[in-house]
Amino acid sequence: MKTTILIHCPDQKGIISAVTGFVHAKGGNIVYLDQHVDQQANVFFMRLESNFDAGLFSKSAFEKEFQNELANRYTMQWSMHLAGRQPKMALFVSKYNHCLYDLLSRYSSGELQVAIPFVISNHEDLRPIAEQFEIPFYHIPVTKATKGEAENEQLELLASHEVDFIVLARYMQIVSAKIIDQYPNKIINIHHSFLPAFAGSKPYHAAFKRGVKIIGATSHYVTEALDEGPIIEQDVTTVTHAHRIADFIAKGRDLEKIVLARAVKLHVQRKTMVYDNKTVIFY
Repeated sequence: MKTTILIHCPDQKGIISAVTGFVHAKGGNIVYLDQHVDQQANVFFMRLESNFDAGLFSKSAFEKEFQNELANRYTMQWSMHLAGRQPKMALFVSKYNHCLYDLLSRYSSGELQVAIPFVISNHEDLRPIAEQFEIPFYHIPVTKATKGEAENEQLELLASHEVDFIVLARYMQIVSAKIIDQYPNKIINIHHSFLPAFAGSKPYHAAFKRGVKIIGATSHYVTEALDEGPIIEQDVTTVTHAHRIADFIAKGRDLEKIVLARAVKLHVQRKTMVYDNKTVIFY
């Protein structure tokens, strides 16, 4: 049985030795270990993968003993995850289809190891895509007057399907604290610029007017501060004076779907850790 342990705590001597020794004492074989120390914040981060004999391993017993013997001693924030269970990912979309097509294609091919219980949209436009991949589609309109009611309906669906995390695949609505508080660092967004530059509804037009030489895309966790959540993944591509706005948009959309897919994979593989509005990414 493969397990992944994520840890962060104040940096101090002996943490790696204590954790690896504990895992070994419980019959675990460590197959991967990576760690990082934020020198300024004096915070230690670790990601550790181990194999245990499934017939002899008890997750609840391990967690209880780990908490009592190590976590309390080192003031750890930690979590343990078993391989084999596919996390449930809900997709929120509006009218743009490129990110939805890309994620569903990767899911259909087995590249994304997730379950997708449904797609939610505030428009009907993308229903045929969800149906093409045999994913349930829910149309929940959102207006200024009905936003609260719509989010209640969304939360009911998320809870009833026991969704683990949400991906905003170009969902053109602001998600309120009502949902964010239920899914802290579990809502992934794709932003159509290399944050923090060129925010707004037409970033490629603004970039074109400025004569930029690169354009980018950023995927991040959603917080109440709009487009200022912890960054998971970014990428850029070059452009020149010969490119038109249509070229900017096409190249930008290619980046958006690639960057979003990378971010989703990192989250699913338990390779992201959030601390102080930043991420530590274990590639």
